[in-house]
Amino acid sequence: MRAPSRHRLAEAGLSVERWALKKIGIYGGTFDPIHHAHLILARDALETLGLDEIIFVPASISPLKKTAPVASGELRLAMLRAAINGEPKFVVDDCELRRPPPSYTIDTVEEVRQGRRHTAIYCLIGEDNVQTLKKWHRFAELEKMINFVILDRKGQPPTSSYPLIDRKIDISATEIRTRVASGRSIRYLVPPAVEEIIRREKLYLEQPK
Repeated sequence: MRAPSRHRLAEAGLSVERWALKKIGIYGGTFDPIHHAHLILARDALETLGLDEIIFVPASISPLKKTAPVASGELRLAMLRAAINGEPKFVVDDCELRRPPPSYTIDTVEEVRQGRRHTAIYCLIGEDNVQTLKKWHRFAELEKMINFVILDRKGQPPTSSYPLIDRKIDISATEIRTRVASGRSIRYLVPPAVEEIIRREKLYLEQPK
């Protein structure tokens, strides 16, 4: 993993707010399902950036994705909570599931900031989101409110100037859904508690289209 030093963070335009009492990461996504690559990169971000907490935010419907999540919001939320159980610095916020779709990151950031004065917010996004980042709702305003950090699990060359946390992990939610539909094991790809929910609720039994 190439962990960015404080000097690299400053060079990349990532503000290091010495006055901030708390540093929070917001990690949004469909998490359909949450898997070990999500968790490993989140832990790397927590340690590299010195975050006090990472908030996992499952999306309702992303405005830039053509397809809706396969599992319901309720079950994706349950899988997230099961996956981070016992990790005190990982929490889940269902704000995007409670709000009417589509899910806009800026609305989530504004909600997280309420009641949290002197807090630096880091938005953790996957490398696959970089190309469409400037299409995000109220992007110019959002960029002034938070620090973007790119999480890359494919080991590709950086495509932006944002700080990068990378670790090559060949696991994807699409692969997991395909394996379940084919009757193949997903052991070691997801936490055991997540596998149990998938099995119990009979999720992902149909082949992805």
